[in-house]
Amino acid sequence: MLNTANILTLSRIAAIPLVVACFWLDRGWSQWLSMGLFVAAGITDYFDGYFARRYHQISRLGRFLDPIADKLLVAAALLMLVERGPLTGVHVLAALIILAREILVSGLREFLAELRVGLPVSQLAKWKTAVQMLAIGFLLVGDAASPLITRAGLWLIWIAAVLTLITGYDYLRTGLRHMAEDAPPGAAE
Repeated sequence: MLNTANILTLSRIAAIPLVVACFWLDRGWSQWLSMGLFVAAGITDYFDGYFARRYHQISRLGRFLDPIADKLLVAAALLMLVERGPLTGVHVLAALIILAREILVSGLREFLAELRVGLPVSQLAKWKTAVQMLAIGFLLVGDAASPLITRAGLWLIWIAAVLTLITGYDYLRTGLRHMAEDAPPGAAE
């Protein structure tokens, strides 16, 4: 049950309180440490999938925990960034878009799983995740780095939000096709 891939996924979940604690210390070094832990946790997302496929370690536990670990890590970081900045004002909307899409996709995956239909991750969604993780990493450093880093993070979080809308729409469209199959003949959609 516990294999290298699952241990990496669990380490991503275990990193969340450390990322939060370092961010809340609000010292220059602690913000850098928060960002470093976040980036390391994000990198485990790539490697847990790699190890699972390469060494045939795909398990039910891993398939269950991996998306949860990703969402918990991103949600915790976004909530911190909204609470303590720099995601304030209009930038809160980018965080809301990202969180809403995560909830939507989770619900769609659960619904489609009941129908025994998979919802594979698209290549654009992988790019969205990469941009989103980079943006959050930049934003976690905050005022411990140059203001250019924060500005780059804000630009990247908006790029991630736009990609989030596109991929969310694609997933929703796929889900709606399967929902429409249940509609009685002649029913209005």
